Amino acid sequence: MFKHILLPTDGSPSSEAAIRDGIRFAKSIGARVTGLHVTPLNHPSFHDMQVPAEVLEQIALRLKALSGTCLSAIQAAAEKVGVACELVQKSNDAPHDAIVRVAEEKGCDLILMASHGRKGVSALLIGSETQKVLTHSKIPVLVYR
Repeated sequence: MFKHILLPTDGSPSSEAAIRDGIRFAKSIGARVTGLHVTPLNHPSFHDMQVPAEVLEQIALRLKALSGTCLSAIQAAAEKVGVACELVQKSNDAPHDAIVRVAEEKGCDLILMASHGRKGVSALLIGSETQKVLTHSKIPVLVYR
């Protein structure tokens, strides 16, 4: 049924669990996976500030390293069980938008992603990237909790 699964990650324990079981699921149905990590273009606290170029470069290097760590974990897990895996890093201040776009561009037929399970005021203030993906995606989304 599903042949190509997008596995977005933010590096959190919830995402790590979703990736682990998402790869096992892909193996069981003979699907391939694409791992995705999205980094922000601009940090919200930078708005209306004069941030030195050196600081921005340091942040960009750290975000690149974080992406590498997150994506290499997906690659290693996929290789361990013999699942074909492609890795994608994107920069976007709206991660849900990048997730939906990559899924469409890569021809994924399922997005499998974690939900952090925020409720109440926390969910309203922080928002849920998973909820936004559910709202904007035409591709089926499997939420891992």
